[in-house]
Amino acid sequence: MKRSELAFTLALVPLDYLALVAAAIAAYYSRFHPYFTTIRPVIFTLTLQQYLTILLPSLCIWIGVFAFAGLYSTHRRSIARELSRVALATSSSMALVFSLLFFSRTFFDSRFIALVAWFFSIVFVSLGRLAIRGVQRSLMSMGISVHRIALIGSNDTAETLKTLFEQKPRFGLQIVSVFKSFDATTAKKLKQLRDQDKIDEILLADPEASKEMTLALIAFTDVEHLGFRYSADLFATAVGRSVIHMFSGIPVIEVQKTPLDGWGAIYKRLFDIVASLILIIITSPIMLLTAILIKLDSRGPVFFSRLDDNKHVERIGQGGKPFPYFKFRSMVPGTHNMRYKELSEKDTRKGTPMVKIANDPRITRVGAFIRKFSIDELPEFFLVLTGKMSLVGPRPHLPEEVAKYKPEHRKVLTIKPGITGLAQISGRADLDFDEEVRLDVYYIEHWSPWMDLYILLKTPIVVLFRKGAY
Repeated sequence: MKRSELAFTLALVPLDYLALVAAAIAAYYSRFHPYFTTIRPVIFTLTLQQYLTILLPSLCIWIGVFAFAGLYSTHRRSIARELSRVALATSSSMALVFSLLFFSRTFFDSRFIALVAWFFSIVFVSLGRLAIRGVQRSLMSMGISVHRIALIGSNDTAETLKTLFEQKPRFGLQIVSVFKSFDATTAKKLKQLRDQDKIDEILLADPEASKEMTLALIAFTDVEHLGFRYSADLFATAVGRSVIHMFSGIPVIEVQKTPLDGWGAIYKRLFDIVASLILIIITSPIMLLTAILIKLDSRGPVFFSRLDDNKHVERIGQGGKPFPYFKFRSMVPGTHNMRYKELSEKDTRKGTPMVKIANDPRITRVGAFIRKFSIDELPEFFLVLTGKMSLVGPRPHLPEEVAKYKPEHRKVLTIKPGITGLAQISGRADLDFDEEVRLDVYYIEHWSPWMDLYILLKTPIVVLFRKGAY
């Protein structure tokens, strides 16, 4: 899912709240308009301050009902269906608020204001959503925030979808390339398009495609971190978390690789920002003391941020993209490449992409201590804050390690790497690499806020008992 789509979805929450506030205030002033007061004089005393005291908390209930009604779904729906949901959710919210007022024995002075506020709420919220839709469609018509699609299929379904997306850019799906079928040659061309950043997703528009070809294509999209949609028999084998979209009566199924899409991604990012800020403040004395001890213990920089050839240290992040990485230095400077040469015989993970040196002679005295308690990784909180990493996720690996991944290993690059993860609380360095990947893939496919909380709460226990740490 495009970041712009997430941004627009997130913007709906404050926009709806402001629309509801505007509707309620407009209803209040309408009651005191001369046109209505001449018809029915005002016989109650309700100041704007008193009105807002009741209004502002009540609107939080409305937003909750809107969310429950699916008005903040990240999936596309028709305008007619969305506006009908707005009317239904608004009516339900009004009924719920008045039920709460009734049972709490709180009396509201004006039925007129309530009825007009209900009407204005539907109008204002609908107008706000139409405005958002208009902006989105305008951007898509200009080729901004579109999903670049490689279409696979040579039948009437493929031709219909191709023509439809070309004629109606408001759908936000742009056909970049068309292939008759998926084979080794197609895979090579698709990989070239992916490496050139020319496609985002693959659409299999062949309802009669074989199961073997479909599964091979899904595996390919996993490895290359591409979105996958398909138009197929609705009774075909369900794959992953799927969402059905309809285009001119043709069902197109979008396969979601992880719950960390849509609101899951928004929640996780907001949580990372708040939690990393708090953790940076809490651990800042420890980080300051660590920096002093590193300087006193050995010559060299405080942070491990450059390699032996003075190039910046990098790790591989989401989508296989490298990012600048740093942590507290725990080794003698200039000894990084020894892991591949002089110390290669001590590698306890030979035969896997990873390199782990037991009883590593390069580690300094302070380095041994901060490694035992993972203090060397505390600066990663800043990488979380800047969005390069997450608090929870698969650990980030070196480019040369990722280059040795098997195709099935690359699924761990679907999401942002984390400081801790399911593998880290389940054995840390004691796990073999395939088991670590299995746990990370399980986390990716079954993520939930509660799983993140469980992992974060268990991590300090694992670190303190130094389970599986080198």
